[in-house]
Amino acid sequence: MFFAVIVTVFMILSALPLAVPDFPQGAGYEDFFLKKTGQVANITASDADVAVTAQKSVLIEAGSGNILFGSNERGKAGMASTTKIMTALVVLNTLPTDTVVTVPKEAVGVEGSSVHLEEGEKLTVEELLYGLLLESGNDCAVALAFACTGSYEKFMQKMNDTAVAMGITDTNFTNPHGLPDPDHYTSAYSLATITAEALKNDVFRRIVSTKNICISRGGEKNMRCLTNHNRLLNCYDGVIGVKTGYTKSTGRCLVSAAERGGVRLIAVTLNDRNDWTSHKNMLDYGFSMYERIQLAAENSVSVQVPVTGGRAPFVNAVNKEAAYSVVLKGSDVFERVITPHFLYAPVRSGDIVGYIEYYNSDGVLFYRLCLVATEDVEIKRLSFFEKLIKD
Repeated sequence: MFFAVIVTVFMILSALPLAVPDFPQGAGYEDFFLKKTGQVANITASDADVAVTAQKSVLIEAGSGNILFGSNERGKAGMASTTKIMTALVVLNTLPTDTVVTVPKEAVGVEGSSVHLEEGEKLTVEELLYGLLLESGNDCAVALAFACTGSYEKFMQKMNDTAVAMGITDTNFTNPHGLPDPDHYTSAYSLATITAEALKNDVFRRIVSTKNICISRGGEKNMRCLTNHNRLLNCYDGVIGVKTGYTKSTGRCLVSAAERGGVRLIAVTLNDRNDWTSHKNMLDYGFSMYERIQLAAENSVSVQVPVTGGRAPFVNAVNKEAAYSVVLKGSDVFERVITPHFLYAPVRSGDIVGYIEYYNSDGVLFYRLCLVATEDVEIKRLSFFEKLIKD
């Protein structure tokens, strides 16, 4: 897909003092090198028209967290079995998948969906994760919780701590499976954020994209056959999971993810009687409106920044990383290179010495990429005679 890219580069060097802000020294000078990098703002269509029947919904681009479409996406609601996305994430961050778990009595006969675990039987963490995410086994959720922390309460704390560490403040977990509890809630956006993090894990991604598998029962292999309840796996191109959920109090809840052309989208609906249709509509909208573009190839931008008090008069800097972003198809992108008037020696290889900023056609900054020094510049030590002349 072709897109228009208009590149306007302002090289901010001492020879062009009028082209740059007058960066203050001291704290302000230091703050210049602490700017947020990567995706710094959303690029969304202001007139999105998507047919969604959910009370709360969101469509995000997984890499950046950009909200591409939303309806009451930050409103709190119950999440039913989509809770198990966070359960799986915590487990995968805690236990090796080949860990053998002995099913505790607390995991037997748990209300709701189940794979019918028996007390004392042994399964691996990976097998229990399949039971958790394909058959939505509430008993698997409890077994995994006890395997991770030894108690229900400690696992709940771990789930909530994980959410807080991700910057999520509108979510609270009181159980690992999603059975009704007024104090168990999230928002569509936060659930999408949790899912984006979970999908970074190869094991999680493989499990939620699996349609059918058989795991052990009572020590015998392949005796418990599981089927994924996510029907989008069979009818939507590019779908990679993720999780269904339902209780009478929450209504139908669904999280889905799909990837095409390097664009990974995550859709969430909470309390939606037509969730499958809503998800198809959101995903169709996302793929029709957005594309992933390369903003900069690795080492493609090179500048020189003056150095004061150094053995060399300047330091070379490049972008050590490539940059990609998901943007509206056909949108213009403007590039600006920013460095300070000068740097104080010493400068170390790898130090951030500037940025490349990317703006859309409305002048909104949406991405910032670091420029880093490629070599050391040591402090210049004056000789005895140079000191005499200076004095």
